[in-house]
Amino acid sequence: MMMSEEVGQMMAVYDDPSDQRSLSLDDTSSTEESPDETKLSLETTNDAIPYIGQRFPTHDAAYEFYSEFAKRCGFSIRRHRTEGKDGVGKGLTRRYFVCHRAGNTPVKTSNENKPQRNRKSSRCGCQAYLRISKTTELGAPEWRVTGFVNHHKHELLEPNQVRFLPAYRTISDTDKSRILMFAKTGISVQQMMRLMELEKCVEPGYLPFTEKDVRNLLQSFRKTDAEDESIDLLRMCRNIKEKDPNFRFDFSLDSNSRLENIAWSYGLSVQAYEIFGDAVVFDTTHRLTAFDMPLGIWVGINNYGMPCFFGCVLLREENLRSFSWALKAFLGFMNGKAPQTLLTDQNLCLKEAIAMEMPATKHALCIWMIVAKFPSWFNAVLGESYNEWKAEFYQLYNLESIEDFELGWRDMVNSFGLQTNRHMTNLFALRSLWALPYLRSHFFAGMTTTGQSKSINAFIQRFLSAQSRLAHFVEQVAVAVDFKDQAGEQQMTQQNLQNICLKTGAPMESHAAAILTPFAFSKLQEQLVLAAHYASFQMEDGFLVRHHTKLDGGRKVYWVPQEGIISCSCHQFEFSGILCRHALRVLSTGNCFQIPERYLPLRWRRISIPSPKLLQSSTNDQAERIQLLQHMVSTLVTESTKSKERLDIAVEQVSILLSRIREQPVLSQGMRDISSMNRNI
Repeated sequence: MMMSEEVGQMMAVYDDPSDQRSLSLDDTSSTEESPDETKLSLETTNDAIPYIGQRFPTHDAAYEFYSEFAKRCGFSIRRHRTEGKDGVGKGLTRRYFVCHRAGNTPVKTSNENKPQRNRKSSRCGCQAYLRISKTTELGAPEWRVTGFVNHHKHELLEPNQVRFLPAYRTISDTDKSRILMFAKTGISVQQMMRLMELEKCVEPGYLPFTEKDVRNLLQSFRKTDAEDESIDLLRMCRNIKEKDPNFRFDFSLDSNSRLENIAWSYGLSVQAYEIFGDAVVFDTTHRLTAFDMPLGIWVGINNYGMPCFFGCVLLREENLRSFSWALKAFLGFMNGKAPQTLLTDQNLCLKEAIAMEMPATKHALCIWMIVAKFPSWFNAVLGESYNEWKAEFYQLYNLESIEDFELGWRDMVNSFGLQTNRHMTNLFALRSLWALPYLRSHFFAGMTTTGQSKSINAFIQRFLSAQSRLAHFVEQVAVAVDFKDQAGEQQMTQQNLQNICLKTGAPMESHAAAILTPFAFSKLQEQLVLAAHYASFQMEDGFLVRHHTKLDGGRKVYWVPQEGIISCSCHQFEFSGILCRHALRVLSTGNCFQIPERYLPLRWRRISIPSPKLLQSSTNDQAERIQLLQHMVSTLVTESTKSKERLDIAVEQVSILLSRIREQPVLSQGMRDISSMNRNI
């Protein structure tokens, strides 16, 4: 049992023999007020311990005194039984204040029409209490302590934990007004918490209320008619579909024919997913604060290293059934193609849904979603050591060896005294889902880096702004995506216009520069520069590559020149789609002057997605599709003539494409008519 030394000496039961009455803390029927109605004044400074005969001018004063005592000791209290009633006979004559874990939860009768909240009760039958009785011995009425039990059936909380008990979590009227103002601007609850921490100059996790309290408050602010909003939302989706046939949406209704879930995507998103849908983030950590609805957003990274939007879903509940529906809808939008890897927040229901609906997909946890919880998990526990611990955590996270990670983790836990910390225990249990040593053989498109996480977060936040009405949210997302596409096109143009500086002079470097986007080439160029500092040694079963200053260790590289296959034990290509310095060193040593075709993935090449308007119009009219093809051919010629390497690739690839086209049968007379029309244009 954990309590202060002062309180630890008070384990006995104190009772005034002149005021003996029976007390059953299991008798919840006589409870006067529920814990949620408890209000505390935290101004009491008296450090004394309750004792028999202690006097108070009012029963509220006694309650506040006992509440302050409870907070120092590691528990909270609530008002329990009373005897007498104000205005009747002698009025209120006796009150009981009990530990918040006193009594047992009454069994609730189930109602099939009303969903039950599966919450575990904290009550354990604790017998700690304070009893006060009214007396008029000295003329004026006052309240005297006539019973005091300070023995608990549960562990008492540490000072940095007791503040999270519901009785001590309060939102002032000023803070409520501030939260309501934030909600109207559309920012997330997490952002609200960070802003208020900055305003109040408190450490993360030290506000007198939690994110859950804020969500509950926002729920009480809701004044919109959910059914009308849902009808308007469906009508809006149908209107968009009429204007844009490439727009896709799906929804489900509950047993009362009310909207339950709705998901949607855009034509350009579907096309982008075909190329960049190998690694996807499914972010379900946000809610539409104005409507208290969980929001899921599918996002990826394009060939220029910028976020690209794949789809959205609004859910009524965050359970297995809802997540399974969302994943099925997403697969339907994307023609049944599941991503290679899917990054999500830690959610057991979502994890099960992914295993059911996307069994071949590698599921992992977003490191930035985990790290975002660190302040509330560890700041109060570690105090001044928090930043040092966080730096050590990142070092372990980025290791390559599983063995080194697990040994380092054990040392870190012991060093910072976190052996019994439940968050550390859970993180280690889930390590294969978030720690890089366990994930390097899977493709993540660089979305595990801090820089990419920030850009994706900023991208998502644009959708959450200006939440005026639920029915307008689909349009707001479309505007945000279109704005991002326009900004992205500008950034891509700027990247392409930049003069690429070749640093090694190696033929492999110029070859890659002509094919890869500037973003992807910069990543490969880093490895090419580093490759010059490595030595390679041919072994019986491959090559051993290590830094020229090292005498042992290194990476094993396997190369089959005849088949153009190369692989490295560091798994960087599998992880990022960019060849590592070790493989590049072996290729260079083996007189390879071009990077094998398969190691310049299409998803990192200089390709472009047609604009949404061009995509929409091209599917409506075959003649316009031919114009689109002419435009693409013109662009191909322009881009190919910029260097000999580009021209060689274009001639080779177009020859292959023409051969494939000539293998296809000649289409109907209608198509010949369109071809004839095209010759006359």
